[in-house]
Amino acid sequence: MSKKIKISGLPVFDAAEHLKDEADIAEYLTVVLEENDPSALAEALGTVARARGMAVVAEASGITREALYKALRPGSQPRFETVQRVCAALGVRLTAAPQHPAV
Repeated sequence: MSKKIKISGLPVFDAAEHLKDEADIAEYLTVVLEENDPSALAEALGTVARARGMAVVAEASGITREALYKALRPGSQPRFETVQRVCAALGVRLTAAPQHPAV
């Protein structure tokens, strides 16, 4: 008989623990952007900021740490300027690509 595992006993997955460099961050944000959900992007940027250190990202972006937490919390809708400044502080940039590749 196999031992039953309770879901409450499983460790909580934290993506921030797996974002080691700009390539990881860019790949993670690209996947999130494909969802077309602005609040998911804000939450993902918050995850990346936690991975890098919220205080470090706040200083590099010129946004106070408290304002950064508020702007990147789940369900928030940060201004585009905030998103740009955070991306620059993280060493990544948002790019556009065609939805449907040319045939």
